[in-house]
Amino acid sequence: MTARLWAILPAAGVGRRMGSAVPKQYLELAGRAVIEHTLELFVSHDRIAGVVVALGVEDGYWDSTAYAAHPRVRRAPGGAERCHSVLNALAVLDGEADADDWVLVHDAARPCLRPDDLERLIDALLDDQVGGLLGIQVRDTMKRAGAGERIDTTVDRSSLWHAYTPQMFRLGLLRRALHEALEAGDLVTDDASAIERLGLAPRLIEGHADNIKITRAEDLPLAHFYLQRQGRI
Repeated sequence: MTARLWAILPAAGVGRRMGSAVPKQYLELAGRAVIEHTLELFVSHDRIAGVVVALGVEDGYWDSTAYAAHPRVRRAPGGAERCHSVLNALAVLDGEADADDWVLVHDAARPCLRPDDLERLIDALLDDQVGGLLGIQVRDTMKRAGAGERIDTTVDRSSLWHAYTPQMFRLGLLRRALHEALEAGDLVTDDASAIERLGLAPRLIEGHADNIKITRAEDLPLAHFYLQRQGRI
């Protein structure tokens, strides 16, 4: 059986406010909620079998979004940390997805993922033994701080990358990696870190720097600009 593709959007841990009463994934961006722009690429993708969104149990905004009742979108309970949310989303796929199916985990607050970057990631990893993630090589000079926020040393940037999402791994492997990390008390902040703990080396696929994560108020007009430049609004 050919391995299928599934998408998971952990959104429970991105509800911090930016001076707003509304969690950032629900802030208005070009007439729609941020999360709706993010979901659009995955829901409309003909190679992706379905999408699971992990949301906090107290989330009162989801039901008013365009995808709340979409037949290809399911809701999972969010956890205390991102890794818990991803595991809960994987559990929703039990009985339908296979251990060898691929899972694309993407931040709900990254609405500017380029369709061609998503395609490049999928095509590059479908036959990979481990999986991988989108990223870009570090171009800025990197400093390591010491005491008193003074520079301790300049870090060699030649092998440094910014880790982005989606991150794409086999369902069974990802679930095992996350379980083992949690059993060891390691609250990994991304899926690649959990895979690395198993002694495996995820592959880095270069994407574009406009795949930004909404974390500050000034990110919204920048995201609007990027979506406009991509022809998506």
